[in-house]
Parts: sequence; structure tokens; C-alpha cells
Amino acid sequence: MSVPFKFSFHIEGQCSKTQARAATFQTPHGVFETPRFMPVGTLANVKTLTPDQLRETGAQMVLSNTYHLHLQPGEEIVQKAGGLHHFMGWDGPMLTDSGGFQVFSLSEMRTINDKGVTFRSPRDGQMIHFSPERSIQIQNALGADVIMAFDECPPYPASWEEVKASTDRTYRWLERCIAAHQRPDQALFPIVQGGVYPDLREDAARAIAQFDTPGFAIGGVSVGEPAHLIEKIVKVTTPLLPENKPRYLMGIGTYREMVQAIAAGVDMFDCVIPTRLARHGAALVQGERWNLKNNRYREDFTPLDAECPCYTCRNFSRAYVSHLLRSREILAFTLLSIHNITELVRFTSRMRAAILGDRFEAEFGSWLTE
Repeated sequence: MSVPFKFSFHIEGQCSKTQARAATFQTPHGVFETPRFMPVGTLANVKTLTPDQLRETGAQMVLSNTYHLHLQPGEEIVQKAGGLHHFMGWDGPMLTDSGGFQVFSLSEMRTINDKGVTFRSPRDGQMIHFSPERSIQIQNALGADVIMAFDECPPYPASWEEVKASTDRTYRWLERCIAAHQRPDQALFPIVQGGVYPDLREDAARAIAQFDTPGFAIGGVSVGEPAHLIEKIVKVTTPLLPENKPRYLMGIGTYREMVQAIAAGVDMFDCVIPTRLARHGAALVQGERWNLKNNRYREDFTPLDAECPCYTCRNFSRAYVSHLLRSREILAFTLLSIHNITELVRFTSRMRAAILGDRFEAEFGSWLTE
């Protein structure tokens, strides 16, 4: 039986003009400072990076994927290895999602009812059933510090009636997830759904806020809806979640989205953006995206960002990274991933410092206006 652990969330500072706050979230594998960007390590690795390289970026909590790890290598193997932390050599906090979003993305390969979701494995064609109980069982075996309730993520667009049915099902599934959860050293976060309908979001947020869980999440954004609706959803939902618990906005990671979310009172967010852009030859530099394959970088011998302390910027030029990309060298993806993750972690760390000094709106308010 796992040893009980007291998850704690302490707010250290708040913005006097927005809902932004700076806090610490205590987990079994260390403290997670908020607000802070979380890189995604889908299959128990952040693509092209070693754990040591990942630590150097300033990352604290890493996300892995329940659905993908269930398919390969299987949670039994991860459990035999001593859990995700031992398996991948990461000793910091970890979070696993429930698999709900991946099931959502398999819309042509799955059926949903109150029992759960049945889908055809894209790996070998076998039929697989995910229920709330099964998702929690898999996540208990994987052993991350934070685990997510199994939810149904409605598509965009969808009618109010369709989203209402989906949101109600997510609530019923939450009750089953809480009943199935067996590890007191893992924090289970419920997920607010409700599509783009403020009334459904409000009802869902109030309903799940009644549960005494260590934290809460907002899901179902960035599924095709325009940016202004994402901002509206976050503004409506976040204040309804308990102030004394961490709030996690799932699947966002652009500069503007993060500033808007933090201003609304969100503490945590994740996205594949930094590593995905790296694999396409793009660097994130002070709010901009640069395509290092462009000719302008072939003879540019300056760092990506002279102000960035990352390994890539300390040691290599734009011309060298451009050369690696043109040569299709894997090292290019590693160097860009190191920089891009460092950039987003630093960006959120600067917001944290600004909140603690009550300078958040002065320093980041420009991101809140179109």
C-alpha cells in the first residue's frame, strides 16, 4: 500500500489588478512552483532530450500520456520498473493525463457510452475498452504524482444538447474515478468540461468544486475553437474553482494563452508546442517564432537569443543550427527543444517574479490586449 502524502498548495503572492497568483504545490517528488510551463513527455520521454538536459531547461513537472503508455510498453512493465520516475530517470514531479483527449481524437475509431469508451488500437487493430476505473487503474500503476479523472472531451463545434450530455457523463465518470482511486500518494484532479457554453462550464465547475480533491483542471479547450472563445471559457471557469487548490489548464502553451490564463488565476499548463516546433526547425525567441531553415540564418553567427542561458544559446550559433537542419541532423531537434522549453519556462518564471513583485499587469499587460 502506498504511503499517504499530504499535498499542499501555498499562495505566495497575488496580483492586485488581475487574478494572477504565484504559489508552490508540494508533491511526493518535490515542489512545483507556479505559474510554470510543463513540457510534455508523451511516452515517458520529452522528445530528443535526456532527463539531465530537461532539468537544465528549468522544467519542474513533466506530463506523460496514459493512453500511449498503455499501448506501449504497457503499464505493467512501467510498474515493474518501479513506476514512471524510475523507468524514465526523472526524479521531479510528474503528471499523467487520463487518456480522454486521445480517445476524443480517435472519433472515427471509437464508441462511447456510460460504461466507457471502446476503440480500435492504432498500433495493432485490437479492440480496447477504457472505463473510468480502467484509466485510474492504469494511472495508479504508472505512479505519477498527479493523475487526471477520465473525461469525455466534446468536439468543436457541437450543439448545447450534445455538450450537456457529454458534460453530465464526465461528472458521472468522475464519481467512479474517485471511488476507484487507490493511491494516497497520487493527487487526482477532476476536469471541467462544457465546450464553449458558459452556462455548462459554470455548472460543471461548481459541481466538481464540491469534491475535496488536491487540485482541479479545465479541459476541452484548443480543440478547434477560436482563440477568443478559449479566453472567454477560461475567464468564466477559473474563478469558480477553489482558490486554495492548484488550477490546471490542459493543452495550451502559446505566449498569449499562458498570459491570459495566468491573469484569470490558472497555475499550470502543458503543451507539445516547444518540441513539435523544434522538429519543424522553429525556434521560440522572445515571443516570436523563427524558421531556422530560412536563408537569413545561414551566415548568422549570433546565438538564437543572447539573453537566454540555455545550453544551445551558450554554445551554438543560428548558422550552426540552420546547418544541422539542412543536413537533417537529429542534433538540431535536440538543440531547438532545449532552447524552446527553456524559453517557455523562463517566460512563465518571469511572470511568477512579476506577480510576487506586483508588476504582472505592468510587464505583461500588453499580451492581454489584441
